[in-house]
Amino acid sequence: MSKYILKCITCSREFLPDEIEYTCPNCGERKGTLEVVYDFSIIRKRPPVTLPELERDGIWAFDYLLPFKGEYFRPNLMVGNTPLYESKVLSRKYGVAEVFVKDDGRNPTASFKDRASAVAVAKAVEKGFSTVFCASTGNAASSLSGFAAVSGLKSVIFVPATSPIAKLTQLQVYGSRVLAIEASYDRAFDLSMETGISMGWYCRNSAINPYLLEGKKTCAMELAVQLQSTPLDYVFVSAGDGTVLASFHKGFSDLRESGAINVIPRIVGVQASGSAAIKMTFERGEPFEPIDIEASSVADSICVGKPRDVIKACRYTKENEGIIIDVSDREILESIVELARETGVFAEPAGATAFAGFKKLSRAGLLTPETRVGIIVTGNGLKDLKSASLVLPELKKLPPDKNIVKEVSGED
Repeated sequence: MSKYILKCITCSREFLPDEIEYTCPNCGERKGTLEVVYDFSIIRKRPPVTLPELERDGIWAFDYLLPFKGEYFRPNLMVGNTPLYESKVLSRKYGVAEVFVKDDGRNPTASFKDRASAVAVAKAVEKGFSTVFCASTGNAASSLSGFAAVSGLKSVIFVPATSPIAKLTQLQVYGSRVLAIEASYDRAFDLSMETGISMGWYCRNSAINPYLLEGKKTCAMELAVQLQSTPLDYVFVSAGDGTVLASFHKGFSDLRESGAINVIPRIVGVQASGSAAIKMTFERGEPFEPIDIEASSVADSICVGKPRDVIKACRYTKENEGIIIDVSDREILESIVELARETGVFAEPAGATAFAGFKKLSRAGLLTPETRVGIIVTGNGLKDLKSASLVLPELKKLPPDKNIVKEVSGED
């Protein structure tokens, strides 16, 4: 008996893991994304993960709720167990009981996407593939590159040529074959699928590969372990393709089904206003039909006009009474600076988007003095220095004159 099955999010057709690789043949790539559904009669026999287990094993502490059985390959990089900081400054400033910032920019390649790449590479090895591929605006690509490198796999990456130079450089350092496409992320995605599948490579694209969400959901599970008996009321996370947002719903839901927790926080998906296709789809209501747009945002990691996991993101949000909101590029950029100065956590634009969403709901009066909040920072600010510089004053260049230096150093 398999520990899990795969189930189409739209038609509910069920498949055994060996029957199908990616999406439902009846419903297609967009509506036919697959859920990993576990046999919880098996899962419940395992005691909940403890903090020492998390600290020792990272995401693999949750392997009983990951799509593996028996012995499985683990890439030799420590993933997960990222820091969770309480910020009393932010809780006082915004009038809530507690604010926790989870810094997933501390993963090996400096982004949340390492959780998914670790699982994708493990599955590629399990299935006997020698080459993996993905399309990305940068973080998923650099993540896959790093994990492929340490696992002895070749990687081919499709990225928009406009991706931040720091992310493109990471890809080259890790030794990937980098295809910088002079087009949007959405077009790069389509090209990757057309090429990668025909070449017989293993796909690490969001939504298409159902196992990526399973890696991403470990962040929600870590929150539950790190906070133990004091659950959060709200969790804020940025949303682009929809898989990250869906993963938080599924992570908490799977923990509840396993008996480890009783309550799921209210999850707030935060999109950039110029790429809020998931929000538009959600607000139009059921049955959810994808709305595609021409996306534009300073937050390159979530600048997606054709979200591939939109159905899961909307359905899970509806089922768990979540919220999807949007924030402007200006709010995102200002949040990078404020988050860094108040907490010491330097976020790239997509990571700061969650914080911008928290501020928006706070100012709208939707949070109370009793509210406990979690903010997920999905990527390190060093990934995209150019964006942060847009809201910073120009740095003065000084002559090597002591008097001038003393005079300027006393300025506010």
